[in-house]
Amino acid sequence: MSGTLPWYVARASGLVAWALLAGAVVWGLLMTSKVMRRRVKNSWLLDLHRWLGGLALVFTAVHVLAIMGDTYVHFGLASVLIPLAAHWHPLAVAWGVASLYLLAAVELTSLLRRRLNTKLWRRVHMLSFPLFVTSTIHGLSAGTDGRRPMAIITAVLVTAGVGALVAVRIRRTPERPAAGRSAAGATPPGGGRPPAALPSTSGRRAVLPPPPDPARAPRSAREDVLAGAAGARR
Repeated sequence: MSGTLPWYVARASGLVAWALLAGAVVWGLLMTSKVMRRRVKNSWLLDLHRWLGGLALVFTAVHVLAIMGDTYVHFGLASVLIPLAAHWHPLAVAWGVASLYLLAAVELTSLLRRRLNTKLWRRVHMLSFPLFVTSTIHGLSAGTDGRRPMAIITAVLVTAGVGALVAVRIRRTPERPAAGRSAAGATPPGGGRPPAALPSTSGRRAVLPPPPDPARAPRSAREDVLAGAAGARR
């Protein structure tokens, strides 16, 4: 039993790591898409999202160490760190190596979020989606339990759920307002030129009212008399 113990530990830790990673991705999408905003506090979702990601990294490390300790496959340090270096299913193991690097990048930048640029952290954190894809492919192609019907059905259902949440997030993302428009340069409701601003002695800018519209200006008394005389002649 002692010879097969690392193999069982590697299998169990790999499955748990994938489940924790899938949970972290789902919880992150629930938090950013605001699906559970009214039911659960956003801070609780954020804490759970961080814990799931951290535990996924811990179980991934256990998975790698157990694989290296197995005496049947004989994985070396290069096999778990260099893609396509393993002699046992090199392509399937390469997906796992890529997942290891992606998971490490996402988790390390999350720990250093306060010291990093927000745009840089967001771009690195978006690697969680290809990380979920590569880890799923690795589990189905390299894992002994990945060929079981229950594992395949679970992977398909979880992948479909992640895809649906991604679609909801894209649909609920607000559009940014068009740049270049400002309230100061807007046209008055009645048309014409905007009010002119002149310097004032009090330090504030004095705003003059807009010039009157000639078509709407009131007629003088002389214009009314001439209009009446012209009507009498007709």
